[in-house]
Amino acid sequence: MNITIGEHDAASRTVSATFASGDVVHQRSVNACYEKSGAYDPVATAARIDEVGRGVAVKIGLGVIANDPEPTAAD
Repeated sequence: MNITIGEHDAASRTVSATFASGDVVHQRSVNACYEKSGAYDPVATAARIDEVGRGVAVKIGLGVIANDPEPTAAD
């Protein structure tokens, strides 16, 4: 599983993440982690994204998450 962590969005309190395994690419927002002071915690957020990635990997393996099919002429 290759994980790319995007930018922190303070307004939505999320971080974009891209998960890639083989030819499957899955993008989603992940809730960001914050310190008690209210400051964004990039280290804890990266650990959280790794946790989410383990679940994404299982779902890709089961075929629950897959790339969208290529559109056909009828679409």
